[in-house]
Amino acid sequence: MKLHNFWRSGTSHRTRIALNLKGLSYEYVAVHLGKEAHLTEAFKAVNPQQLVPALDTGEQVLIQSPAIIEWLEEKYPSPALLPQDADGRARVRALAAIVGCDIHPINNRRILETLRKSFGADEAAINAWCGTWISAGFDAYEALLAADTQRGAFSFGHTPTIADVYLIPQIESARRFQVDLSRWPLIAGVEQACMVLPAFQAAAPARQPDAA
Repeated sequence: MKLHNFWRSGTSHRTRIALNLKGLSYEYVAVHLGKEAHLTEAFKAVNPQQLVPALDTGEQVLIQSPAIIEWLEEKYPSPALLPQDADGRARVRALAAIVGCDIHPINNRRILETLRKSFGADEAAINAWCGTWISAGFDAYEALLAADTQRGAFSFGHTPTIADVYLIPQIESARRFQVDLSRWPLIAGVEQACMVLPAFQAAAPARQPDAA
């Protein structure tokens, strides 16, 4: 498999974590967003949406990280990243959606570039914008963690799930936008549990071959 991705892309980061947790090897294909490599005709032939990540399985090219991660879960069910019961799966998917639907989309690169170029936002304004939505999402995430009396060290249960796959890259992004993470101790605890695992360590942005 080939993963077309960028070292600092949150959606790429979460896909790398999922691949690593599944124990799958892949060829790392760097797509430099800063140099707008994703806007080239060559990459458009890979992904018509011109976004990362894109996973070439050898038989097809999968796009959109939620679809890729769900495909990995169905194609390679062990180790499982979703609970066995419907209630548990719904809870994990809801936690992931807080990040994937409500935080990340309005803080991603093309949104921020529009704020800079079309609305004159400086870096302080960008950080404030991102911090607003990260904080709102993390407040809810923290509350859901606190309400789960059966939870282990991770976002759900005692092993990593898709929720953690989404959460850890968002924490990385929060630091980049200078968000004070001290107000979410339960989230911090989940990060600590995840980051002792090689799958999360190897997926970290700073460890990628194209890291600047």
